[in-house]
Amino acid sequence: MTKPRVVITGAAGFIGSHLAETLLDRDYSVVGIDNLLTGDTANISHLIGRDFAFIKHDVTNYVYIDGPVDFVLHWASPASPIDYLELPIPTLKVGALGTHKALGLAKAKGATFVLASTSEVYGDPLEHPQKETYWGNVNPIGPRGVYDEAKRFAEAMTMAYHRYHGLDTKIVRIFNTYGPRMRINDGRAVPAFMSQALRNEDVTVFGDGSQTRSFTYITDLVDGIIRLMRSDTNDPVNIGNPQEMTIKDIAETIIRMTGSKSHIIYQSLPTDDPKQRRPDITRARTLLKWEPKVALEEGLVKTIEYFRTKVG
Repeated sequence: MTKPRVVITGAAGFIGSHLAETLLDRDYSVVGIDNLLTGDTANISHLIGRDFAFIKHDVTNYVYIDGPVDFVLHWASPASPIDYLELPIPTLKVGALGTHKALGLAKAKGATFVLASTSEVYGDPLEHPQKETYWGNVNPIGPRGVYDEAKRFAEAMTMAYHRYHGLDTKIVRIFNTYGPRMRINDGRAVPAFMSQALRNEDVTVFGDGSQTRSFTYITDLVDGIIRLMRSDTNDPVNIGNPQEMTIKDIAETIIRMTGSKSHIIYQSLPTDDPKQRRPDITRARTLLKWEPKVALEEGLVKTIEYFRTKVG
């Protein structure tokens, strides 16, 4: 019997590489595509020699894959505030043109399409926790709008292909995720705090640290994505950990767990930084029988081990 074949855009990124590895472990054949703008071949080098092929390509251009394809997972995009503030136009292009090209591939192959969307579609939410039915509170012309609106447009295009072309599409709204293979200079809370703490530098918290996030370990996220990929639902599904904590708490936890001598310092809050973030995962629990299993400290131990090998 032929293995199901999956194409992953953004395969050399943090989440894309974990997806590729887990799908290979579950006996899928994987084709990874990445232009390496924010991805890194070091994340996938251990997959060479398995049923894995890598193509260096910018998915804002036409995507050609020879042979059958069963699933297209569109993960290509800059995904941290540092990235999309430095790369605003590529972020918009991959959300719009890249999604169009990836959907075109899925349509041509009769494949199921899975879009990596984000909790950022909810903006600075006025509803808490956030259900998939919430339309969000996004500033389209603010500095974060390039990412938020790219993903909102990608969702709209995905649903248009589902309704107009009858394509089987899935939308996963990903909440803050952490784990090995995150970039040290990523700019997101966990890698920033870890790299600073491991160097015994001041740990920088924006605002007063009272803003909240919900942190999901990478293996939990990947399990949820694969369950969604194989499901028969076409509505957006939140995948995230409903355990909410303040940014100050996560900074203090990382300082303690790394045995660091670091102190917390506070800087002004970036524009449109969300004050609170917590997923309502009723839909994931009901439709996918999914919920997170990895406790925060268990996941942080594994992530700290990885960051120790990267921090000079």
